[in-house]
Parts: sequence; structure tokens; C-alpha cells
Amino acid sequence: MGNAIQADGKIAILDMRERILKGEHPRKEIIDFVKTVPIGTIIEIHIPHYGQPLIAGLESLGMNVIVNEIEPGHFRLMTVKLNPL
Repeated sequence: MGNAIQADGKIAILDMRERILKGEHPRKEIIDFVKTVPIGTIIEIHIPHYGQPLIAGLESLGMNVIVNEIEPGHFRLMTVKLNPL
């Protein structure tokens, strides 16, 4: 995922807005990444729209997802990995 990911200790930030706007669909890549981070990691995912398929994918792993619309065209999904996936 290149430089779209920043990891600082227990926080991982994925800014996928540019890739999604270019027509990419990185849902599986994001889910695979979430599976690799340590338990206790706070995960922020920035996307350009509400992203229901991604939210459903994270929730299917047993994760709770908080969605905030930062501004038009910028949504932040936040979750915490609490269990091994």
C-alpha cells in the first residue's frame, strides 16, 4: 500500500482516498493489513465515501467501526483490533 500507511506504535493510519478515487478497490488489501497488526492497535482508515462494503468486512471480523465524515469527500473509519483475526 506504499506511503498511504503510517504506523506509529499502536496507531495505524491508512489514507486510501487517492487510490480509491483513481478507481482502485483495496478492500481486501485493507482487511489483510488489519489482520496483520498487533492486538490493541488503533486503526484509522481514510476513504472518499461512506464505504459500506469495507465497514461490513471489518464488522464481519468482529470489529466495531466508528465512521466520521471529516468533510465532503473525506470519511474516517476508526476501529481497534481487540482479538486475533
